[in-house]
Amino acid sequence: MLTRFAVAPSGFKESLSAQAAADAIAAGVRRVVPDAEVDLIPLVDGGEGTARALATATGGRLVALPATGPLGEPVGTHFALLGGGDTAVVEMAAVAGLSLVPHGLRDPGATTTYGVGELIRAALDTGVHRVLVGCGDSGTSDGGAGALQALGARLLDADGFELPHGGAELVRLQRIDPTGLDPRLADVELLVACNPYNVLCGELGVARVFGPQKGATPAQVEQLAAGLENWARVLTRDLPVTGDLYGGPGTGASGGLGAGLAALGARLLPRFEVLLDHLDLDARLARADLVLTAEGALDHQTPRGKVPAEVARRAKLHGRPVLALAGTLGEGAHTVPGVDAYSGILPAPMAPAEAFLRAGELLTDATERALRMVVLGFRLPTGPRPRTPEAAPAPLSAPLPAPSSRPLQTPLSAPVSGTQRPSSVR
Repeated sequence: MLTRFAVAPSGFKESLSAQAAADAIAAGVRRVVPDAEVDLIPLVDGGEGTARALATATGGRLVALPATGPLGEPVGTHFALLGGGDTAVVEMAAVAGLSLVPHGLRDPGATTTYGVGELIRAALDTGVHRVLVGCGDSGTSDGGAGALQALGARLLDADGFELPHGGAELVRLQRIDPTGLDPRLADVELLVACNPYNVLCGELGVARVFGPQKGATPAQVEQLAAGLENWARVLTRDLPVTGDLYGGPGTGASGGLGAGLAALGARLLPRFEVLLDHLDLDARLARADLVLTAEGALDHQTPRGKVPAEVARRAKLHGRPVLALAGTLGEGAHTVPGVDAYSGILPAPMAPAEAFLRAGELLTDATERALRMVVLGFRLPTGPRPRTPEAAPAPLSAPLPAPSSRPLQTPLSAPVSGTQRPSSVR
């Protein structure tokens, strides 16, 4: 029987944090296996919850402060100081995430990463020598322009005026004046944990792939794409850029924040290489009888740097089976390498608002349903079924039994199981 479970989900965007998802799955596991040993490994991908998770894993702490939110208004936010005190973690979603933009105000042409730059400056104030920026769950598409402005760069139009906030303004960018950039950036190691599949420009550029998810109309998508191409051109000309900002791995992270920070000398690193080393993930997966993972949507994009795909890949290195749960199942859900079985959490169609509200309950129930099927599989016989000896046929010469003189009847009082009714088919 199964006794040891590794529960390693990501968060469900705008609904459940990774920790809440892990707790919900664990509750479902214990409904089926009450004495289960459940190892909770809530995973972060650079998005919501990253700073808190890494602070907890390393014995660090969160630093709370106000900063400029994605709509240009102050928001309460935070960054993390990891145990040891030499590394700060800036979670862009905590100050420029999609969850901070109300549905009726979602316009990625207007939202800004200015607050990300403010958090980097606040981290530098603590004296750290390394700043790790987690990218994910963004509500912006400004290429990191706002962050560079907060760090002291001036973005100028053809008349020499500073550009307003927002990705829609980048088509008017003519020149970048870097003379006011914070000089401490030269003495700090700036790392960006990002999805390497996200690129800034082209048909698979961040505006075209993610712009609609953030509220952009088709016309706005093309405007944003044109602005980001101009952004890459001016950055490459006016700053000492050494890599490819147009299509380099991770340049499109968080609406192009990756490209903006790379232009300042940041190293763009695959997020799981940076983030999961703090969690001893491989050893914990190896100890499990079954690995459970989850995310908001399981589909063709999951293998492109999403948590369930990374969990499955690592679990398979140790020969562990993987069950994935998801808020929605899309095209390609059955093709995620390493996932042995998967299930959606919705038992029936429901409005998105209700699904978001009940996500924890739905995830617990779905875990229970899926795990009961797994346990049933353990109880099924695995060998050939024993055959019941058949009665030997009567010799052809044997006389047939005499017919009964009593009619064949079923007593009216005979019990009927469940809701069975006599069939009308004869």
